[in-house]
Amino acid sequence: MTPRLLRTAVATALALGALGLTQPARAASPDGVHTVRVPDGDPRERSLAPRTTEPFSLIGLTWDDPEATLNGTAQVRTRSRESGVWSEWHPLETDARTPEAGPDRDRPGVRGSTQPLWTGPSDGFQVRVSGARLPTGLRVELVDPEAGSDAVHTTVVEPDAAAGPLLAGRPAMTSRSAWGADESLVKDPPTYTGNTKAIFVHHTAGTNAYACSQSASIVRGVFLYHVKSNGWNDIGYHFLVDKCGTVFEGRAGGVDKPVLGAHTYGFNTATSSISVLGNYSTAAANAAVRQSVAKVAAWKLGLYGINPAGTVVLTSGADNGKYKLGQKVTFHRISGHRDGYPTECPGQNLYNDLPRIRTLATSAGTLAEAASGLPGAWNEDEDEGVPTR
Repeated sequence: MTPRLLRTAVATALALGALGLTQPARAASPDGVHTVRVPDGDPRERSLAPRTTEPFSLIGLTWDDPEATLNGTAQVRTRSRESGVWSEWHPLETDARTPEAGPDRDRPGVRGSTQPLWTGPSDGFQVRVSGARLPTGLRVELVDPEAGSDAVHTTVVEPDAAAGPLLAGRPAMTSRSAWGADESLVKDPPTYTGNTKAIFVHHTAGTNAYACSQSASIVRGVFLYHVKSNGWNDIGYHFLVDKCGTVFEGRAGGVDKPVLGAHTYGFNTATSSISVLGNYSTAAANAAVRQSVAKVAAWKLGLYGINPAGTVVLTSGADNGKYKLGQKVTFHRISGHRDGYPTECPGQNLYNDLPRIRTLATSAGTLAEAASGLPGAWNEDEDEGVPTR
């Protein structure tokens, strides 16, 4: 390097440092995830100054020990690539947990994590974390769902014909290939659990300020975060629904199969999950969201002849802070994440909608049942559920 170029490089670096826009040491990845390590230090408080990064649209925080929890707060603010404006501080939900059993717990490289936050196209961030004793190996995860793949043209897959007399019609949904899942990242085959006894409803938290044209990118970002950042084998949720009511296929293995998910710590076995994109602690769900969640739940439970308005007894697979290992718990067949785990998810507004969603799902199942000519044939197992009619 010539002396003039060297002087220019040094001056540029000094200028960026003065603005707090440093270029940190980071691990870049061609599949869309790069990381920035939060240096160890104060066990109760850590921070990173504002800095420029590679492009990203989703951000989260992970740490070394998947059994450790972040008992405190984590906040981020980000800089828009389009406007250059910095956002307000946003909290990261810290209640994510590694599954209690199965390959998503036992895989090498599994990490503890916060929930991710969708930011939209960004190129800078700042972070601050505090707690009683912070976990070691804190790392900021920056996910660019547009990296490493061709443009994805989202299409809706029309429903198949009903497969049984008690089956509510399968809703149209966007397949994994349509939203751009990189199947090469899914190393192990799916695990099946025998049947599906209940549905847990979630929200992804983060922001509601997204366009529905961005939904496929958000789903792809969550997939990359779960696989590359958390170290799981696949996206944790079975289905995702955006605020326009579009349904996305989640975890691989067959939407009509009882695939083991990674969604409700202590109750992943024999359950399914629907996560709504957005934060429903601050926003209200609309009719399109309620209808889509109800349709998916009615169809999925209908595969087993289950009344969506019923209840079921499930056994906790872990000490999860709400229930003890082995504790038997009665759930609605359509429950919220907070019913099984100490969390605000799926947000108070969406949680308040669950009774109406159960009614909508039951109506869909009743219509299918009436069309079958076999009224009154709900398949309730007395040891597992309590029929409601």
